[in-house]
Amino acid sequence: MSGSGARSSPALAPASGVPVFSAQTRLLVVAPHPDDETIATGLLIQQVRAAGGEVRIVLLTEGDNNPWPQRWLERRVRIRAADRQRWGRRRHMEVLQALACLGVPAPALQSLGWADLGLTDTLLQSPGLSVSALAAAISQFGPSLVVAPALADRHPDHAAAHVLVRLALAEQAEPPLLLNYLVHGRGGDGEGFEVHGTAPQLACKRVALAEHRSQMALSGKRMLRLAGRPERQAGLSTPLGALPWRPPFWLRPWLRLSVVDQAGARSWRWREAPLWRDRAGGFHLSTPAAAKGLPCFVHLALTLRSPWIFDHWGWCELSAGAGSAPTPAA
Repeated sequence: MSGSGARSSPALAPASGVPVFSAQTRLLVVAPHPDDETIATGLLIQQVRAAGGEVRIVLLTEGDNNPWPQRWLERRVRIRAADRQRWGRRRHMEVLQALACLGVPAPALQSLGWADLGLTDTLLQSPGLSVSALAAAISQFGPSLVVAPALADRHPDHAAAHVLVRLALAEQAEPPLLLNYLVHGRGGDGEGFEVHGTAPQLACKRVALAEHRSQMALSGKRMLRLAGRPERQAGLSTPLGALPWRPPFWLRPWLRLSVVDQAGARSWRWREAPLWRDRAGGFHLSTPAAAKGLPCFVHLALTLRSPWIFDHWGWCELSAGAGSAPTPAA
């Protein structure tokens, strides 16, 4: 549905800080994988729908790179490309069923079909194409409120999704209100509020979660724990003047530093990056975008292979205070 009408940002209720929804509310939820929409925004979606507002879900991946539940349920060890595609179709049907429980019709789901566990590579290798595709999806719907993963989320797809959303919104002439949710990790990006549901809404969220049968098979308790937490929607964190990382000297040969902004993406090995250190020992990265106050995000990653999915180093956002370098880093 076209979003060519006037946008109406939700007003903040004076006492609680929770948005007041109405028939003019247009909520867009960015979900990296099937089930994120229910875990992080199942109550929020119901409350927008109850107020007569419209909801759109932009699903970035089909969650097809999820081998252990697939091995368990399909009684197989080796997973081929065709098996992954079938698993992605299964998870796509599950998210449609979950959304139906939440009162969201099937046409409200827009799937971009990007690589599961590959959003960081998608962002770093083709930032222009990926940001433009997401910006087009946002513009088409014309939301008054966008809810996306937090930059602090430790799942690499979630943090990369935050960067994609921020850069896509930076292309909007009148960007909508942006709030962030955290699924993996502790703490969030900025100050926020909690969405509390009625007993029927909580029960409906549990029914919707149960529709993600492929994920509940091995991780039911964890899924119920995540979905049972209060839904906290937060604003943006304060950008940093210095990088939050001080990696040990012996590890630096295997670290890669990347920066992404509206000009594109650049990467260096740690020792080749344009870093400088302040008197307190903090590392700084000089970037033109940050110096101009434009969105600028930095990613630190270990180049060695690891079976661990979650991101140890993650992303940070640089502030305009990240200025010129007095001396190179050692």
